[in-house]
Amino acid sequence: MSTPGVVWITGAGSGIGRATALRFLRAGAMVAGTARRAETLEAVAAAARDFTGRFHALPADLTDSAATGDVVRRIERDIGPLRLALLNAGSHEPTPGNAFRADAVRRLLDSNVMTVANSLQAVLPPLLARRAGQIAIVASVAGYSGLPTAAAYGASKAALINMAEALRLDLQDSGVAVRLVCPGFVRTPLTDRNSFPMPFLMPVEAAAERLWHGLEFGQGFEIVFPRRFALILKTLRLLPYAAYFPLVRRMTR
Repeated sequence: MSTPGVVWITGAGSGIGRATALRFLRAGAMVAGTARRAETLEAVAAAARDFTGRFHALPADLTDSAATGDVVRRIERDIGPLRLALLNAGSHEPTPGNAFRADAVRRLLDSNVMTVANSLQAVLPPLLARRAGQIAIVASVAGYSGLPTAAAYGASKAALINMAEALRLDLQDSGVAVRLVCPGFVRTPLTDRNSFPMPFLMPVEAAAERLWHGLEFGQGFEIVFPRRFALILKTLRLLPYAAYFPLVRRMTR
């Protein structure tokens, strides 16, 4: 039997967000999905036709704080109280050092960091008032340390890791659980753009299963997958730079 309350998933139109929305629906949850493009949510709704009345499409541009606040107010007013906010909206584009662009950094900070900040501003008041609920911030293993062509993407995900850690400390006695999600390479429309080898690449359905299980049954702060790849990167960041840089160059060719 599903836990009462609404699961809000941002970036629900494709990739991990879409797959996780469908996994929560299969478990009996009430799901509100948000994405910038309404047509992607319509496709999710079509895939969720067997779960009549349990998927609610709420398209919005989450870089707009007012629009984000409106989405959360509509969920609380029209669907039900939030029990989980999975803040997954984001994007990726390479920023190689020999073609570095500040506008790429700005775009990724807006799409990856400010969408989360706007969502947090909207969901925290009702959750704190009820002293209950869960917030999961989706970062990436790319935020652990610097990787080639990821100066902007990695920086945005490092910011989310730091943000989640700080909020976990601030809210530990509030009744609101803060979780960090750090995926590795998962086969999605974003990773399909990559032209380099992706170690331990996971099917998106397997990633969604890990994420759903971690959010519903896990107790720890961080949910990470695939575990072997994350362990490698966590170990690398403990090394001195004299060892780190040659190893990463060799691994990434």
